[in-house]
Amino acid sequence: EDLLKGEKRHLLVLDNLQDPGNMGTIVRTAEGAGVTGVIMSRDCVDIYNPKTIRSTMGSIYRMPFYYAEDILKAIRKIKDAGIKVYAAHLDGEKSYDEEDYAFSCAFLIGNEGNGLREETSKMADHYIIIPMSGEVESLNAAIAASVLMFEVKRQRRNTEKIHKIIRKSVDS
Repeated sequence: EDLLKGEKRHLLVLDNLQDPGNMGTIVRTAEGAGVTGVIMSRDCVDIYNPKTIRSTMGSIYRMPFYYAEDILKAIRKIKDAGIKVYAAHLDGEKSYDEEDYAFSCAFLIGNEGNGLREETSKMADHYIIIPMSGEVESLNAAIAASVLMFEVKRQRRNTEKIHKIIRKSVDS
């Protein structure tokens, strides 16, 4: 419940991640990108795995996280809180950088080998895609999550700059 409170929530929902290095990298990057919480399906790798802890470089102590017994129920709660849910998916309707993340959002990130489970991806409000060049179909889970997290950070930073300019001109 605490992860859903506040303005401009930025959540990651991890579905069946198995690699401890990926998990740790995602948690570390999440802190750096300003993510407000990480929600994991019960079958994700143990966040207290020594390799995961090493990979977080201390972020495990600062990044709020939650293991959900029922990931679909958790996603429903996210949506009920007014948070728009995006699935990083090969059937993406738009490129990841064509959406507006200025408001609360959550990203569904799937298993390294299989991607998102179908029942999880169906919970998304929108499918987005990270366009690839060459013959590459997709990115590693941690890299894909990083691209998405920092796009949110970039958009919100630009929005804040615009708001400062507007406030400055109104105050003048």
